[in-house]
Amino acid sequence: MNYAAVGSVLAVLVMITGGPMLASAAVGFIYGEQVANVFASLGLIFILSGGVIHLLLTRFDRTVRVREGFFITTLTYFVIGLLCTLPFILSSVKVAPSFTDAAFESFSGLTTTGATVLTGLEELPRSFLFYRASLQWLGGMGIIVLAVAILPMLGIGGMQLFRAEAPGTITDTSLKPRIAEAAKSLWILYLALTVACALAYWIAGMSLFDAICHSFTTVAIGGFSNYDASIGYFDEPMIETVAILFMLMAGLNFSLHYRAIILKTDIREYFRDPEARTYAIFLVAVTVLVTSRLAMADDMTGSGFRDAVFQAVSFATTTGYTTTSVDSWPLLCPVVLVLASFVGGCVGSTAGGVKIYRVLVVMQQGVREIRRLILPDGVFTVKLGADVVDDRVIEAVWGFVTMYGLLFVFFLTCVLMVSDLDIKSAFSAVAACINNLGPGLGEVAHHYASLNTPTKWLLILAMVLGRLEIFTLLVLLAPRYWYR
Repeated sequence: MNYAAVGSVLAVLVMITGGPMLASAAVGFIYGEQVANVFASLGLIFILSGGVIHLLLTRFDRTVRVREGFFITTLTYFVIGLLCTLPFILSSVKVAPSFTDAAFESFSGLTTTGATVLTGLEELPRSFLFYRASLQWLGGMGIIVLAVAILPMLGIGGMQLFRAEAPGTITDTSLKPRIAEAAKSLWILYLALTVACALAYWIAGMSLFDAICHSFTTVAIGGFSNYDASIGYFDEPMIETVAILFMLMAGLNFSLHYRAIILKTDIREYFRDPEARTYAIFLVAVTVLVTSRLAMADDMTGSGFRDAVFQAVSFATTTGYTTTSVDSWPLLCPVVLVLASFVGGCVGSTAGGVKIYRVLVVMQQGVREIRRLILPDGVFTVKLGADVVDDRVIEAVWGFVTMYGLLFVFFLTCVLMVSDLDIKSAFSAVAACINNLGPGLGEVAHHYASLNTPTKWLLILAMVLGRLEIFTLLVLLAPRYWYR
C-alpha cells in the first residue's frame, strides 16, 4: 500500500471539503449569524492543514494504483463524513443533539441519501441549511470525481480513483479519452444543470436562497429541503414541475447528456439509448400504478394527482422529496414507491439503487436462460440496443445484484435485532438508506430522530454501501487485498 499516495489524496479531499464550509460562512455573514465564525474557522483549518500535508508528501512516490484507489475511495467517505460533523458539534446552536445525530446528518448529505434526524428546519440558521445542501451537491457527482479533475495538476494520478468511486459508472467512449478531462466535463455539465435548476426554481416562485439550496439537492438527487414539509411547503404546481423535470434529468446517465448536448448536440441521442428509454417506461409505469390505486380509493383530486406524479418520480429516482405523507396512502402505493427505489436511475447518474442498466441485463439474461431451456443447443446473446453485453459484465451484474439483496436482508435483520421497530419501519428504513432514498415508512416516514444509536450507525453504513455500490467497500474485507 502506497500510504504517501493515500495521505496526499486525502489531504486534497480535505481541502475540497473546506470549500462548502467557507461558502456556508459567507452565507452566515450575509445573514448576520454568529455560527458563521465556526464555519469560517473550520474551512480555513481544513484548507490549510490539507495543503500542508499535501506539500509535505510531494517528495514521495504518490502513484495511485487499483489497490490504493479502492482504499482511498472508501476511506474518504468515512473520514470526510466524520470531519463534516464538526460544524454540527462545535456550533453554539444545538443543531444535532448528539455526535451520532451529527454523523447521521453528515453521512446522509455526502451520500445524497437525504434521511434526516433534524426537525424544525425552518428555525435553523441559514448557514446550516446551506451547508446541508452543499454537502449533498458535493456528494452528488462525487467528491472523488472532483478530486480526479484536480489531481493531475498536483502531480497525482487519479484514474483508479475515478473507477473505484463508482465502479462501472463511466464506460461511455464518447467522453474525452483522458480520465481527468472526462471528470471535468461531467462537473461542468453538473454545474450547468445546477445553475439552470436554481434559475427555474427562482422563476417558479422560490426565494433566491431556497432556489439555490434546492437546486443543489435536486441535481444531486439528494432530497434535503429547508423545510420539514419538503417541497410540499410551497404547495406550488410550477415548483413541483421544475423539481420533476430536473429530477428526471439528473436520473439520466451524465455521459448521455455529454453525448447529446456537447458532443453531437442532437436531442435524438436520448431516444436512441436503450437505458434511457427503459428509464422513461419505468417511471411511467410507477406513476400509472400509483395514480390508478389512488383513483380506486377515490383519493384522486387535483392535488392528489399532482402528489401521485411527484412522489412517483421522487421515489423512483431516489431523490426523496415529498409533497404529502405517502404513508397514509393505500398500502400498495407506498410499497410500490419504496420498491421502485431499488431500481433507481441510470448508470452514471447521481441516483441510487441498483440502476436501470443492471436491471436490463438481469432481465435479458433471464430471457436467455428460458431460451436455452427450450433450445439447449442454441447460441443466444444478451443485447442492449445494438450492443452485445460481454459475459464478464453479466457475471459482474449478477454478483452485484446478489450481494445487494443479501446485504439488504442482513441489514434488515440487524436493525430488527437492535431496535423495536415494526417490520414496515425497519424494512423501509434499510431500503431508504441503502438505496440513498431518504424517507421511509411508518416511524421513519418523516425523520429518523427516534431511532436508537446502534440502528443509526447501521443505517450510516448502509448509506455508504449504497453510495459506493457495495463492492468498493467489500473488496477491502477480502484478505487477499492486503497481500503484498
